[in-house]
Amino acid sequence: MSSPTPPSVPRIRPRGRPVVIAIDGPAASGKSSTAKWVAQSLRYRHVDSGSLYRAVTAARERLGDSPESWTEPSVLAVTSTVSLQPTDHSFIPLLDGELAEAEIRGSKVTREVSRVARMPTVRNWVNEEVRRVARGHDVVVDGRDIGTVVFPDADLKVFLVADPWERAKRRLVQRYSRKPSDAEIAEETERLVQRDSKDATQTVQARDAVLIDTTYLTQTEQVDRIVALARAVTARPGDTSPVDDQ
Repeated sequence: MSSPTPPSVPRIRPRGRPVVIAIDGPAASGKSSTAKWVAQSLRYRHVDSGSLYRAVTAARERLGDSPESWTEPSVLAVTSTVSLQPTDHSFIPLLDGELAEAEIRGSKVTREVSRVARMPTVRNWVNEEVRRVARGHDVVVDGRDIGTVVFPDADLKVFLVADPWERAKRRLVQRYSRKPSDAEIAEETERLVQRDSKDATQTVQARDAVLIDTTYLTQTEQVDRIVALARAVTARPGDTSPVDDQ
């Protein structure tokens, strides 16, 4: 399903430091797609922290042994092969200096990424990488514990939620580019509920986050709401003029 064209909005005038918008939520809540669109709308850079966990998982998969045998030190060791490459609108994970998007998004990685994301030293590495690339850039960052751990002082924190059935349906539409059957949605819903249980300690809403239930919202409505919030909280007091990029 093709992504909608981002609405045209003036860039908000940043304050004395780079602006950080943190978007958290459970798996398949639409964090990454919404964050990417919000970043494009505001002319910020999008940072998908989940892609780093996936890249590390893919790097560990390349060693060929069973995931049950993975130790935290062995996973942390492969982080040296993972890097983030800046683009005009985002940061793309590389494995050994090369793009590996299909591998990172593959089913093997999807099955094991929660195992990797629960490792404290790996989480620390990912969090520091996200902080590092965000220095000097206005960013929209999505993932888990972004607003609670990675950027507790973010200018805006958003927590997206949606009914598991709806999340499952959206994920399948994105995966297969067709309408899924009820049986397929039910199976995917069960997987998501299990994933939610595994990720519970890393999927916590910040006390000052804005909760947005997207079950009955279109992506356009989600983005418009977050963009409006971002413009409200990051504009200079008494100054509503947009930045002139010319």
